[in-house]
Order: sequence, then C-alpha cells, then structure tokens
Amino acid sequence: MTIHLCFHGIGSIRHEREPGESRYWISEGVFLGILDRVRGRTDVELSFDDGNRSDADIALPALIERGLGATFFALAGRLDDPLSLGRDDLRQLHAWGMRVGSHGWDHVPWRGLDSADAHREFVEARFALEEASGMSIRHAALPLGRYDRKTLRRLRDAGYRAVFTSDRFPSNDTAWLRPRYSVTATDTVDSVVKILDGRPGIDSAVRLGKSLVKRMR
Repeated sequence: MTIHLCFHGIGSIRHEREPGESRYWISEGVFLGILDRVRGRTDVELSFDDGNRSDADIALPALIERGLGATFFALAGRLDDPLSLGRDDLRQLHAWGMRVGSHGWDHVPWRGLDSADAHREFVEARFALEEASGMSIRHAALPLGRYDRKTLRRLRDAGYRAVFTSDRFPSNDTAWLRPRYSVTATDTVDSVVKILDGRPGIDSAVRLGKSLVKRMR
C-alpha cells in the first residue's frame, strides 16, 4: 500500500484566491522536514495541486536535492498568471523528470458540470497543459476533492489513467482512483510521520466507506 501526500502552497501566501486557501499552505521549514523524512521510502508518493509558484521556486529544488520525484497538477487557466506555474516552469519540471498532471482549467468543482464546462475542464485543459509542458498528460487531480459517479465516468471516457482524490486513506498504487492526504497549515513534521507510520484503522475504514458512497451517487 502507498501513502500519497499532497501539498498545495509552500511559504507565505500573498492573497487567497478563494476563501480558506491559506489553510492549505505550509511553512518551508515543515515542508523540507517532511521531505527529509520521506526520502528513501518506497511507500510514499508526493504530489502538488493548484500550480502555485512555490512549486517551482521551493519544491522543485528541494526535490532535486533529495533525489525525489513528484506529480504537479497544474491549472491550464493560470499559465499566464505570475503567481502560478507557467509554460517554462512546466517544461522545467518535465526536464527534471517530474510528472505533470491536470487540475483542470479554472479550479472549480468537477461535480455537476454541464457538457461544455466538462469538456473544457477535462479535455481542453489537458490539451493546453500538454502543449505547455511538452509531455503527455494522463493523470488528473480532483479540484476540492469533489466527485461522483458521473464525474468519474467522464474522466474515464476522457482517457485519464489515474485520478487522485483527497479521501485520506492508503491506496493500491495500481488503482485508477487514488486517495491522498493533503498536508495543511496545522500539520507538523511529526503529524505527517504519524500518518506515514500508522496502520489503517477505523478512520481509514470510514473514509473508504465515504469514498464508495461518492462513487455510487
């Protein structure tokens, strides 16, 4: 089983794009401490959502220094935003052997989209990110962690080989739908290590149950 850790922003947030975003930013010191503790572990995978500039400025150099890999889920609609990952950043990530995935176009929930918006989020966004990064994109991360049966069917039909959630339990690394643990501002290095070293318990079972409900609704 694999633990997937998801980061959003590292360092100080300049302004919130949406209410509550700051709770998903962690200090650089905590981030580096977590990387030091996962270095050499084969049961941990790392990813980054939202395509913030800290992914290129802080995360990438730290990953390279420690010989770690990660997937960066970028937003196609923010490629020209100076506070976000741009085309040159995505190509640099690719050059260093990182994977680029799609987080959609506008960072909106994917549940309940009409056909036109779904095409923009699932197909047009992926195409734009492929052009920007120079690599094929077959992994997607659900914005805000929201999904249902229709959302997952649309993602399968769009050809994604893996979709990442925020459901917080370990997963089989060959699964198509893969849960992750989002690291938040309240976390410490020790709290994250506790997740990594803990055994699945009642909390994981409850979250798995909730995930099954989401898939069926």
